[in-house]
Amino acid sequence: MNETEFNTMTNGHKTAHPLWIRLKRALGMKVPPLAQHLSLDENGAAPIDPRSMFGRLVDFASLRVDDVMVPRADIEAIAETASVRELLERFAEVGHSRLPVYRETLDDLAGMVHIKDFTSWVVKKAQPRKRAKSKAVSENAPVKAADLELKAVDLNLTVKQAAILREILFVPPSMPAADLLVKMQSTHIHMAVVVDEYGGTDGLVSIEDLVEQIVGDIADEHDEGEETLIRPLSDGIYVADARALVEEVERLAGASLVPEEHEEDVDTLGGLVVAMLGRVPVRGEIIKHPTGIEFEVTDADPRRLRKLRIHLKPSGRPAASARERKASV
Repeated sequence: MNETEFNTMTNGHKTAHPLWIRLKRALGMKVPPLAQHLSLDENGAAPIDPRSMFGRLVDFASLRVDDVMVPRADIEAIAETASVRELLERFAEVGHSRLPVYRETLDDLAGMVHIKDFTSWVVKKAQPRKRAKSKAVSENAPVKAADLELKAVDLNLTVKQAAILREILFVPPSMPAADLLVKMQSTHIHMAVVVDEYGGTDGLVSIEDLVEQIVGDIADEHDEGEETLIRPLSDGIYVADARALVEEVERLAGASLVPEEHEEDVDTLGGLVVAMLGRVPVRGEIIKHPTGIEFEVTDADPRRLRKLRIHLKPSGRPAASARERKASV
């Protein structure tokens, strides 16, 4: 892209956004005199640092789809045989605007449901069959909320019967992330399934996942603060997510938990437990660490751990983890 094309893209509106202004300065391009005085966005907030964003943009050019995808184990989806009522509950549970829909397994995805299509479907089904005949009211006039008959919506219909599925893309893991972004923009399909060499589902990528690689995390009104992965339950007992970092558990335990031969491979609590056993434990199983600490599995499936209860042995002041001790040397 040359400077003329860049200027055309960034000055397409009456007033250029400050982000583009600073990015053009960083690239040594000319900035219109009026735009030079703009330093805040329309909400009065300082814009993104263009140098930081430009660095991420450069890094983005080398990323592959499998670098940014949501792994299969973390995909939130729903079966096409599920009822519309279950779909409503699922949307409320996961907080996403799009949900992939599968036929029998995640390896056979049928499409996705967008929450806007779902709400439009509900409104359409809730419209009264017979509208009052009046010359003053056009047949095409919008139906008011007070006129909707929500009881008329059959929530027992399946997702497939509702016919609200949208198409999704299927891409290989080696595809450049930038190419996928361009494809999503051109096709207006903003969700892609990453398939492995056998045609199975390896992961999922949304357009938001790609954009966040360039501009950083995008938090909307429903995003909560940082999740607490380890919570105290009682004296010496903690409830932990399997994704919790081993370093955090080591601080609580006051001991090093990862053998030296596994330090490069194990980062999470779930990874530590699996490495100790050589397999994924089942729910209710108790795994004892050589230090005396016990890990009780409270939630797991055949593919991965989800939740554990940590039973610490009596100990004194928490000591630094093995990684911290190495860093201080």
